[in-house]
Amino acid sequence: MLRDRNNAGIQPSRGPIRMLGVIEIFCSIQGEGSHTGVPCVFVRLARCNLRCGYCDTPYSFGSGDPFSQQALLDRIESYGTRTVCITGGEPMLHGERVIALMQALVDKDMIVLLETNGTIPLDDVPKKVVRIMDIKTPGAFNMDPKDPSFVNKHLHVPNLDLLTQGDEIKFVVTDRPDYEWARDFVREHNLTSRVGHVLMAPSWDDVDPKTLVSWMIEDNLNARLNLQVHKYIWGPDAQGV
Repeated sequence: MLRDRNNAGIQPSRGPIRMLGVIEIFCSIQGEGSHTGVPCVFVRLARCNLRCGYCDTPYSFGSGDPFSQQALLDRIESYGTRTVCITGGEPMLHGERVIALMQALVDKDMIVLLETNGTIPLDDVPKKVVRIMDIKTPGAFNMDPKDPSFVNKHLHVPNLDLLTQGDEIKFVVTDRPDYEWARDFVREHNLTSRVGHVLMAPSWDDVDPKTLVSWMIEDNLNARLNLQVHKYIWGPDAQGV
């Protein structure tokens, strides 16, 4: 059954069509990016098309519980919080259904954050949605960056041209070569001029934040350190926070 920290035993709306698979809904603070510390409702959608070695939400790989758009809107509004994060898994696997949900939230004048790996076209995402694109590094799959299979799987490159100063790009780095790949990708694609924030995050079990900071300073990298604040507050294994 769907997990909800504040509402035990939620019964999702069920029906044969146009349902979104939902893993969990909860209200907490945003733990990453430029909205860090802001109270936020999280809607974690089911399924993912990637298998990153450092993934901290493998429980999202299943099919989840089916929710109608209206049931989700009612649940989200019940928290009374203006900021909503649509995450996963990979939300864009839900296609027009997640697009419609985000549009409905935007129409209610809510701040909508979309966390996506950027491998699926984002052309139809409502313009007011903040796209937080987590570009996968070679270390995410333990692959050579020149391997054609990595090049083909880690990003739908045309998505870069859709980004604006209201959006964010994140890299999770697993070691020094991974950081250097991300640094060079930022410069090659001039990402700092495309988006409002370029975020560099240390993989929790692999890179000490102090080390990542030293690399960024040494390279005078125009980026922002991104720490998962929720893990420091509740621990790295806590769910629904």
